[in-house]
Amino acid sequence: CLEERRHVLLLDMHHIVSDGVSMDVFVDEFARLYAGEKLAPLTIHYKDYAVWLREKMQGESYQAQEHYWLQAFKEEAPVLQLPTDYVRPVVRRFEGDRAGQMWSEYETDRLKQLCAKQGVTLYMALLAAYGVLLSRYAGQEDIVVGSPVAGRRHPDAERMIGMFVGTLAMRSRPAGSKRFDAYLAEVKVAVLGAMENQDYPFEELVEKVEVRRDTSRNPLFDTMLVLQNMQMSEWKPEGLTIRPYPQEYRVAKFDLTVAAVEQGGRLYFDWEYSTALFKKETVERMAGHLAAIVEQIVETPDMQLDEIELVVEEEKRQLLTVFNDTKAEYPKDQTIHALFEQQVKQTPEATAVIFESERLTYGELNAKANQLAGVLRGQGVGAEQVVGIKTERSVEMIVGILAILKAGGAYMPIDPAYPAERIKYMLEDSGADLLLVYGGEEEVPTGYVGEVLNLADASLYIGDTANVPAASGPNDLAYMIYTSGS
Repeated sequence: CLEERRHVLLLDMHHIVSDGVSMDVFVDEFARLYAGEKLAPLTIHYKDYAVWLREKMQGESYQAQEHYWLQAFKEEAPVLQLPTDYVRPVVRRFEGDRAGQMWSEYETDRLKQLCAKQGVTLYMALLAAYGVLLSRYAGQEDIVVGSPVAGRRHPDAERMIGMFVGTLAMRSRPAGSKRFDAYLAEVKVAVLGAMENQDYPFEELVEKVEVRRDTSRNPLFDTMLVLQNMQMSEWKPEGLTIRPYPQEYRVAKFDLTVAAVEQGGRLYFDWEYSTALFKKETVERMAGHLAAIVEQIVETPDMQLDEIELVVEEEKRQLLTVFNDTKAEYPKDQTIHALFEQQVKQTPEATAVIFESERLTYGELNAKANQLAGVLRGQGVGAEQVVGIKTERSVEMIVGILAILKAGGAYMPIDPAYPAERIKYMLEDSGADLLLVYGGEEEVPTGYVGEVLNLADASLYIGDTANVPAASGPNDLAYMIYTSGS
């Protein structure tokens, strides 16, 4: 009876439904049966399609499709290096969440108008815009995005339940010097070529091209774009209501999967993301940036890609106004080291500096800085005299900087990784007659004729630990910096 058949069908679909078209066929046929209709018998079954497809894979058409994909990926596919909120796990994890975004009818209609003018589909335009977004985030100009394809190119497969969905690897090159309309034309060619050669199995492509094997990533691509253009059947038999069953979906098969669907003249975007990599607010910001890209390209399709701005007006306000609002009141009549000495009096036993396993309290740091400052005074350091300090990050670096300030001088930091010529130039140009280093003789620049003190020398820290009398005021030079453009 119908009741028994319904239960059997539901159980079967729980196990075998694999794509949206199959679900649509199932709902349609179930509704027809419920209404008392008789279904026309199937002329072929999924197993017949599988046999046909296997035979097709032995022919010239298959070889031509294989050649297309191998040419598309003859150069090694790039690994998309998106900035993430968390460190990527060594082994890929599948915990995920979703973020939604709805465009207005106006935004949706403007994008459709662009598609009409450029002679492209909505999917092509979204893929191009998404490619620009990924390129700007990752700083790369070779992008691969995965995309599902229905795979029902044979007419007899249209009303068949089964797994036909395939995966296409869409590769494009959104170089910053290109105009968007030119890049869109390239994406159009790539999409048409991929669709024409969609029968070639993605698994075969992965096996035959050069792919870096990485347990933390998917092969070839880590992000997908989906445009759902399939509409579920509108069968509403009397006494029966059919609707999707609401459920929590906490899985992410890729780093990012963006699924778009048009509802009532508006585009809705579902951003599925890996919670092992991204925070929800990060993904929501990316969604806003995609909308910002589309807003600009529909207005000026011939603009260069590197001229497209990701930052929306609210973010501009935050960056320029909120985050830059760093004005704070401070005692302008005092020096940095004098303020530090006040803190020493308040919390002498509190930890002031930590580096790896080393730590100094405020009292210990102040004492060592005072001892070194006394030595520097003996070397003639006074107000506004520049003293170089060439050292890696260390506790001694902090002691050295503070001691220079206490002695009245101005410190000039020198990165030990700088080329010898640059270090020589900085010392000569600044007029630094005294240099603090930390380490062996190799730390002393070749040809330097000034005085050199090694912060590792224990004899520098045997003098008086009392605060050194002030030799500089709040309006004197505190430091000198040579920037990368100097």
